[in-house]
Formats: sequence, structure tokens, C-alpha cells
Amino acid sequence: MASRLPLSQPVRFGLAAVVLFWVGCDQNPPVPDPIPPTYVDVLQVPDGWTLPEFPEDNGFTDVRWALGRALFFDPRLSIDGAVSCATCHIPERAFAAPEPVTPGALGVVGERNAATLTNAVYQPHFMSEGGVPTLEMQVLVPLQEPSEMAHNIVTVCEELAEDYAIQSEAAYGRALDPFVMTRALATFQRSLISGDAPWDRWQRGEPVAAEVEAGAALFGGEGLGCDRCHTPPLFTTHGFANNGLEAVSVDPGRWRLTGEPSDSGAFKIPTLRNIGFTAPYMHDGRFSTLEEVVDHYATGGAGHAHQDSLLAPFTLSSGERTELLAFLSALNDTAFVLDERWQP
Repeated sequence: MASRLPLSQPVRFGLAAVVLFWVGCDQNPPVPDPIPPTYVDVLQVPDGWTLPEFPEDNGFTDVRWALGRALFFDPRLSIDGAVSCATCHIPERAFAAPEPVTPGALGVVGERNAATLTNAVYQPHFMSEGGVPTLEMQVLVPLQEPSEMAHNIVTVCEELAEDYAIQSEAAYGRALDPFVMTRALATFQRSLISGDAPWDRWQRGEPVAAEVEAGAALFGGEGLGCDRCHTPPLFTTHGFANNGLEAVSVDPGRWRLTGEPSDSGAFKIPTLRNIGFTAPYMHDGRFSTLEEVVDHYATGGAGHAHQDSLLAPFTLSSGERTELLAFLSALNDTAFVLDERWQP
């Protein structure tokens, strides 16, 4: 079961004031009335979860969501008209991508694996280093990054303004501009809530396979202690860690943002929700399978000077490995990745 957020009342968001000055600082745009009935169930929150928060200038409405969805799948956001947001964040892959590093516009290849957008509404910061505090600001990064969409947000809004004129006016009371584009895309991404995996149903009292229960015991504090970084129900602490991939960091990670040596090789701890759909794994997509990921952690890491102190070697029997992988599979929300709401 899921609860619906009231569609006409924005929820206050503490970081609402943090926006790039040239995206726009207008007063709250008018909320359209009436809301088309076609989209009345687009924002569904699992029972027991907190209602997601929305910025003061970007309260949730279905028409804003519909505009954001249209923009999310529009390849014209890239300089060559070939790359949309969905190119790197594919619904069937839990809004991740199957390549270690996804090629961007003009065939340019970046350096990082495309992270899942699962439950992005609950994240306090974005990008691998955590340097972006809101989804509205995050939109600007891939759109203008040379190895991703390589476009200019002012230019792309001018190019698409006529095609989106009616939707933009209905959603925000103005023509398509950077204010509208960033907020509409953020609204769509905030609706990508996943909380109906077998693990969730187990927590609600439904039966689950014995090997999943055994795997949960292995995963938790009495076993391997994986939940210290991947804490339910979101299966992340939203913190940062160097997980021992290398003895010497090739990618500086969070250090690039903070300048602190202790952040060398540290990246945002990812959610494990929908982990079966989001291969390959790690910031650079180096591991193709979850078995490889387990093997890495079993070694205790490569011994980086700033490797997280929680990492320690461990040994699993073949049966225990099967149980752990069964538990991880129970975090896959099949209904989420096949949901028609996320289709273009």
C-alpha cells in the first residue's frame, strides 16, 4: 500500500533557498487548477515512509511532473540531439545504465558510472562527491557537462520553448526557461520512489524464502555489519567512504571537492535498492556482477591509507554466499522498473 502526497499543497524544503542565481529567484509560481485527472497517482509513498519534501518554489503538481517526464526523455537536451536524461538513467535499469561509463553527446566518454535515481527525493546531496545540495541544481551538471549533454541551458530552453509552451505555462505560469526546466526535471525525479521489493513485503508481514532471512542475518549487525553503511529502509546512510578499491586512488573522489586528504578516494555510499538492475557496480563500473562485489569486500580492501575502518576481511561458505545474494535480490522492486509512469 502507498500513500499519496496532497497534490495541491507544496511541502516546505529546508534547502529551497539554495539555487543558482541565474536559474531564477522568482516568487512561488501559481499552482494550476484544476489538475488533470490522468496523473492523480503519480506520486506514491510506501506506508510508513515519511512524505518527501519539496522546495518552497517547486511544490508538487501533476502537470509539473508531466512536463518533467517529457523533458527527461527528450534527447534534444543534448547538443547533438542524441542523449536524453534517460540515456544514462534507463527506467528498466532502475534509472541506471548497463555500461561502466555511459557515452555522452558527440560520443565523448566520461569517468563515472551513472548512479541510480531510485529514491532520489530522500537524498540530501547529489553527485559522487556530494557537492550538489538539490535536484534543481543537479540538473545543471549533466546538461552542461562536456562529457554528458554538452549543452547550454539558456540555449536549449530557447530551442524548445515553442514545443513546450503550453505545458510550461500550465505548470509554472511562464515560458520554458532555466527556472522551469530545472524544476520540472527535479519534480519528475522526486517521484521515482521504490519501496515494494520482497524485502519490504517481508517487513509488512508477508513470508519470504528461508535463504533471504538467512541472508538478512548475514548482512546485518550480527553478521557482516553491512547495514552500518547500507542502513534500511533506504539501504544507505547517505555518507561517504573509501571502500578500498585501490591502494592509491586513481579518482580523487570527494577529496576533489573538500581538499581534505582523508576524503581521498571516498565516494557517496550508494543505495542497495534495486541492486540487481543497476550493474555494473562502483563509481567506475569496474565490477560486472554482485559476486565480484562480494569478492572485493571479502578481501578487506586494497589497503588505501584512508580506507574506511569498518572494512575487514571475511570468509563465506558457498551456502552463505548464496544466502547473502538472495537477500540482495530481495531488494529488487520489479514493479518499480516496469512502472508505466516512468515510460516516455
